[in-house]
Amino acid sequence: MNVISLSAFDLSLAATLLLALAFCSLKIGLGIERQIVISGLRMTAQLLLVGLVLKVLFANGSFLLVFVMSLFMLLVAGYEVRARQTRKLRGSVGYFISTGSMFVSSFSVAFLALTVMVGVDPWYTPQYAIPMLGMLLGNTMNGVALSSDRLTTDMYNQRGMVEQRLLLGQSWQEASGDIRRDCMRVGMIPIVNSMAAAGIVSLPGMMTGQILGGSSPMDAVKYQILIMFLIAAGTGFGVITAIWLISRRLFDDRQRLVLDNLMQQKQQ
Repeated sequence: MNVISLSAFDLSLAATLLLALAFCSLKIGLGIERQIVISGLRMTAQLLLVGLVLKVLFANGSFLLVFVMSLFMLLVAGYEVRARQTRKLRGSVGYFISTGSMFVSSFSVAFLALTVMVGVDPWYTPQYAIPMLGMLLGNTMNGVALSSDRLTTDMYNQRGMVEQRLLLGQSWQEASGDIRRDCMRVGMIPIVNSMAAAGIVSLPGMMTGQILGGSSPMDAVKYQILIMFLIAAGTGFGVITAIWLISRRLFDDRQRLVLDNLMQQKQQ
């Protein structure tokens, strides 16, 4: 089965729906019409560029090119996580924590899947490695961003309660335990909901793409189950790692809450 090719006219028709949404935002007064248009343009440019890069990458299959592409994806994901936070850690610490958390979770899970579960040879074959890593990084990025933003905001807003618990003799782990657990749940809820709704409410993207590409529905289902398990594990481990590292940064060696490490609230 051949994939039906889309023309520029087809994409233009789809773009009119986005413009219609932006117009509705303008008329209603939501104030996000500019973001809608800019995000649409940015997405189009980024995907077209990635398409050209992947075309070269798939034809070459070099480990060095795959590594450079993967590293670039990781660094951009780390930047996006930091950019989404209302309150951030001062300096570059927050960026390195977010990036490191995603590296430990996404890269390790992707490597395990490529070498053991999928068993592709060589394991860095770009047709498998780049899409799998991209899905892992994208979902881990969302989880880490949500949980990190919730943690720094809640620690700032509930600093009085945390400091009272510290004065009563609790350790920083005990004083911040409820907040940290809530933040971890927030970061994991999207992937848990996605797993619960997959196959009933929605057909996930990878499965849909494989079916449109002519793959057997059962083969597409098997790959989608694998990817959902990997995304859930990567997101969970990334969120847990990020929350622990950020929390540790907010307390000093004397078990005191150090809010000076937090930057001022992001300008709206």
